[in-house]
Amino acid sequence: MNGPDFLEQHIGHLSSRMGAAVIGSHAMFRGHDLHAELREMDWVELTLFGITGRRFTAQQIELLHGILVYTSYPDARIWNNRVAALAGSARSTPALAISAALAVSEAGIYGGQPGVRAIDFFLRAHRAMQAGTALATVVAAEKRVYGYGRPTPELGDERLPWLLALARRLGLGDGPHLRIALDTEQLLLAKNPRLRMNYAAMTSALCADMGFSIDEFHMFRVPLFMAGMPPGYIEARERPEGSLFPVPCRDIAYHGKPRRTWPASVTS
Repeated sequence: MNGPDFLEQHIGHLSSRMGAAVIGSHAMFRGHDLHAELREMDWVELTLFGITGRRFTAQQIELLHGILVYTSYPDARIWNNRVAALAGSARSTPALAISAALAVSEAGIYGGQPGVRAIDFFLRAHRAMQAGTALATVVAAEKRVYGYGRPTPELGDERLPWLLALARRLGLGDGPHLRIALDTEQLLLAKNPRLRMNYAAMTSALCADMGFSIDEFHMFRVPLFMAGMPPGYIEARERPEGSLFPVPCRDIAYHGKPRRTWPASVTS
């Protein structure tokens, strides 16, 4: 049902199964009183409950914390952190700076989208293998497998040993999707030594093993880099305005019209 009749039913009314705030009384969060029942949840646990409607074990919450912590780099040269830092240099507000930086974190090559495509691949590969298809066949049928390769492949991804060690210590490092991710790396390396696993593949595989859907993983990973953004913003605010990453005119490759002489203004 759509059209005017459908819209008429929703004028001035919100029907929600997620929750509502009763100002001066209480707030409901997925059927639970936020303050009476959920007040002892930490922020990541509450966020995940909001996204999935499910409760996670203490081990899973610790691993998900690790996923967020291990990539919190306070380096203003990184593409999304740079946006936050430049906003600080321009004297923008913290909310605008972080919001803009999070928006560009959705980059299609080295941001949010590779992780989304990676978990999609691992979920499909797992279903195909359960149906009897060999992983090598699944990989060969893919035009591109996301989550592998990095600008400095010879150095590897420094985050992965730490994250894998944490997952194994917590008893979460031997799930089927993670095994697919590790085996896929070996298949890809046999064809191209530059295609080593990166953070997108490992994090998406671990989350797939915890039952995340594609959309749930996409939402969980939104603040993946956020903790590294405020330091660059703060430092840029402490420096003279506009002094972060200045670009001199001599470094601009200009191919337009040459220098011109402008006529003096004519007055009547």
